[in-house]
Amino acid sequence: MVKHIVLFKLKETGNLQEKIGVMQQFKDAIESLPKTISIIRKIEVGININSNEAWDLALYSEFDSLDDVKLYAAHPDHIAAASIIADYKENRSCVDYEY
Repeated sequence: MVKHIVLFKLKETGNLQEKIGVMQQFKDAIESLPKTISIIRKIEVGININSNEAWDLALYSEFDSLDDVKLYAAHPDHIAAASIIADYKENRSCVDYEY
């Protein structure tokens, strides 16, 4: 099994309500992906409530293999969900590890 963890930092432009709205849209879209991408074993997105920290969003997911992570990343539904924050994203960090 592989855990796929991604952190996102969004740009500090725009208003806070818009940023919160975009983060919630992203969360809803990502968490609905198991309906169409069967290789996802578990997935969740957390919106950071601690404003003292650098990252705004955390994505946690589980897959059977790294190949499945790659298939998920290339899936059109994942690409559409990721596009929700594309214009807002400042930085991204990712770790994939076996457990």
